[in-house]
Amino acid sequence: MDSLFADEAFDRRPRIVAPGAVWLPAFLSDRAQSWIIARCAEWQSGPVPPHATTIAGHPMSVRTIGLGWHWRPGRYDRRAVDVNGAAVLAFPDWMTRLGRQVLQSATEVVDGADDLPAGTAASWGFDPTGYHPDVALVNHYDAQSKMGMHQDKDEFDPAPVVSLSLGDTCLFRFGNTEHRNRPYEDLRLASGDAFVFGGPARFAFHGVRSIQSGTAPDAGRLSHLDGGRINITMRTTGRE
Repeated sequence: MDSLFADEAFDRRPRIVAPGAVWLPAFLSDRAQSWIIARCAEWQSGPVPPHATTIAGHPMSVRTIGLGWHWRPGRYDRRAVDVNGAAVLAFPDWMTRLGRQVLQSATEVVDGADDLPAGTAASWGFDPTGYHPDVALVNHYDAQSKMGMHQDKDEFDPAPVVSLSLGDTCLFRFGNTEHRNRPYEDLRLASGDAFVFGGPARFAFHGVRSIQSGTAPDAGRLSHLDGGRINITMRTTGRE
């Protein structure tokens, strides 16, 4: 019976979820997942420890590590002034290359759509060679973690957001740019999946409804964190 609800039982072909948003299931190979998880384990030791960001006086249920910049609601800083004052880790060059690869694959999905005119991907801001993300938020979700519907709008540069999933599958809700209500679509993002949103979807509301414990593949297990899910989102701050 469990096989009826396994990730492979669902349609997991790359597809356009909404104008500007592309889902790329199984983008990362097993080897790539294991390698990135090893880097995540290294980042746990600091200099800024994983922390729960406070929003409106309440700590988030996810624990975050920032690369390149430290994020707080409404601002980015080079130092984690609200945690321990330390400078954050640099944004790694390999992540820029990976972000461009994801964006290239998303562009190919859009270019291959029969119902879209030529140049649609470019109109959505999908420019793989010109993509220069400078911050990544690395969020760890435990079995009880959720994230409410929100917009990623603290960046000055509207370049696409590139998201990577590792570990347990989550139920991800991707909505519209006007409000948190319908229309939206729920997707099962599994370990190794990538997701891109830019252009008309750049400021769409989105969130994580639940984490499905025990669904991580062998290559995606977060042994150093006793399970859960890691989400890495690359953005371009447009800040100096």
